[in-house]
Amino acid sequence: MTETTDTAPAQSPAGAAPVARRTGRGSARRGAPGDPPGRSWRSSPLRQITPWLFLAIPLALLITFTYVPVANMVFYSFTDWDGISPDRNFTGVDNYTQIFTRPELFRVFFVSGYYLAASAVQIAVALYFAAVLSFDLRFRNFFKGILFFPYLVNGVAIGFVFLYFFQDGGTLDSVLSWLGADTDHAWLGDPTSANTSLAGVSVWRYTGLNFVLFLGAIQSIPGELYEAAELDGAGKWQQFRYIIAPSIKPVLSLSVILAISGSLAVFEIPYIMTGGATGTSTFVIQTVKLAFQFNKTGLASAAAVVLLLIILLITWIQRRLVPDEKVDLV
Repeated sequence: MTETTDTAPAQSPAGAAPVARRTGRGSARRGAPGDPPGRSWRSSPLRQITPWLFLAIPLALLITFTYVPVANMVFYSFTDWDGISPDRNFTGVDNYTQIFTRPELFRVFFVSGYYLAASAVQIAVALYFAAVLSFDLRFRNFFKGILFFPYLVNGVAIGFVFLYFFQDGGTLDSVLSWLGADTDHAWLGDPTSANTSLAGVSVWRYTGLNFVLFLGAIQSIPGELYEAAELDGAGKWQQFRYIIAPSIKPVLSLSVILAISGSLAVFEIPYIMTGGATGTSTFVIQTVKLAFQFNKTGLASAAAVVLLLIILLITWIQRRLVPDEKVDLV
């Protein structure tokens, strides 16, 4: 409804100019002195609790399926619960003492060294291909797809494929026999070659993930920097050293954290290929066996807590040694 204006002069003192009087529903009412001020939407209690209403369901799911299970795991780590009976006897730190004093339990940490070395290899390979394919090359999209394809394959399928690849008389032995090399070797028969083979499989699978992370960071660099560097006579190595490397430092730091935590939490590929036999049992495989094969849920919970604390400690140390810095190249 449009506003109406009454142009009739209002009563005013003598000598004063007539004052136009505005009427209508759109006019704001001014309270008299002493009246309580009007309450706006910004100061209403409903507006203050609205964000919490949107967060209620996500927070409930997060607490129910994340923090409550973690709290239960910490509680179980101080008991001798077998995972079945309702009896849970408190044992103190006995489970943690066993993890660090029993050689068969502590030995699995050394297996993670193979995967940690493999993580360094895959980061180097991924960084190399990301830097090369970021430049204008022929068939670069084709090579991008080839590098990223292994990461799309299910881990269980990869385990079965490479199980036949490394078995006696399998694909690897057939290829080596064509080249005239000796194939009388059990690749998964002794701890050294088995862990090396499994670590090589992890390189093949996860290089694509690091490659995509690095490539995305490199492609976000402004093209004017490369043009300016070429005008100054900088080659590809100088461009990588002074432009690419400083720009992708946060992504590289993230890849290092993922590599360290991933090397400690390897599970599916060695579990499918060897089941943890021949000295290939990782920390997670050992934890699963303790819980579901030997019915030592309390000890398995303590192992899971130790793994969580190690990952948090490594992440904290890495953040202290290599803090996040804002890189400004322009």
